[in-house]
Amino acid sequence: MVTAQTPPPDLLSDNLHRLVARHEELSRLMARDSTADNAHEARGEEAEYAKLAREYAELSPIVDAVIALRQAQTQLTETESLLTETDDTDMQAMAEEERQNLLAKIPPLALQLKKMLLPKDEADSKNAILEVRAGTGGEEAALFAANLFRMYQRYAELHGWRFEINDVADTGLGGVREASCLISGANVFARLKFESGVHRVQRVPETEASGRIHTSAATVAVLPEALEIDIPIHDKDLRIDVFRSSGPGGQSVNTTDSAVRITHLPTGLVVQQQDEKSQHKNKAKAMKILRARLYDAERQRQHSERAADRKSQVGSGDRSERIRTYNFPQGRVTDHRINLSLYKIDKVMSGEALDEIIDPLITEDEAERLANAGAGAA
Repeated sequence: MVTAQTPPPDLLSDNLHRLVARHEELSRLMARDSTADNAHEARGEEAEYAKLAREYAELSPIVDAVIALRQAQTQLTETESLLTETDDTDMQAMAEEERQNLLAKIPPLALQLKKMLLPKDEADSKNAILEVRAGTGGEEAALFAANLFRMYQRYAELHGWRFEINDVADTGLGGVREASCLISGANVFARLKFESGVHRVQRVPETEASGRIHTSAATVAVLPEALEIDIPIHDKDLRIDVFRSSGPGGQSVNTTDSAVRITHLPTGLVVQQQDEKSQHKNKAKAMKILRARLYDAERQRQHSERAADRKSQVGSGDRSERIRTYNFPQGRVTDHRINLSLYKIDKVMSGEALDEIIDPLITEDEAERLANAGAGAA
């Protein structure tokens, strides 16, 4: 009998059986609670029911993948049995064709299941605070930083995400020294987290009479939005200063002390916010950014401990790492982490083609984590 090319036994391990059993248990618990809505509300257990529903929703795709894989394996076993039991030539031909189809179908199903079982970054489902800062290159760097900020704004619009500007420090000449925003929507951080790093631009500035190509850079930081439950911050750890907002060149844009500067004393982190006319709103925005930076710092610390001296193929996420070059004369965008070049710089800068870079980065990260999971199992 022909040996089936089934996935390794670990895919049908006790862990998977436990996941399926848990999914069935959750279904029973939710059905029980839904039949007692009045008592359910009286006991104030809505939060518990919602927790069960979330867990059920998270497990459902995995269970569906397990069922699909098992069905394909069962069909393969039955088909191979038929091949050995029948002498009918036509039946054997049909069975062999079915066998080949199943042998082609099973590995992708197994790979999909493996990806689902990879440890998830708990921050992937969070909103993101995105910060862009001009780097080396003077006003040209500031103009490029403004270009990047608009690129992410258009990208967010294409995905139906909310793009809320936190703060913009412009140069008065169309560029920005730094700008930050909150991007809200489904899996925002999961798609944007690989954008952190140094973005380099090569182009001829409009003010360059000789047509000489200049190189400048901007830094992008993508931080998962942190809730108070993620990072508790105590009042005694904060120093809050208020002052009068000012625009470029020191020009007064506000006659009240509405700008806020918050210093986190244990870490020395400083966040300043002056975009709103209300001191209360500026303080709320500053606290949100501070909490995100503290949360990100803790994530980076934990990641470093887990990864030891191993460096991800898609980069460490270090803001000092050059990740991408935008070459305008050649119309080319190159991501150096995966050696990918696209000759459609206009569509990348408009956000339309940014997914053509982000998708391969996500795929590369999944491939490396699968390889590391396999090495760990070995």
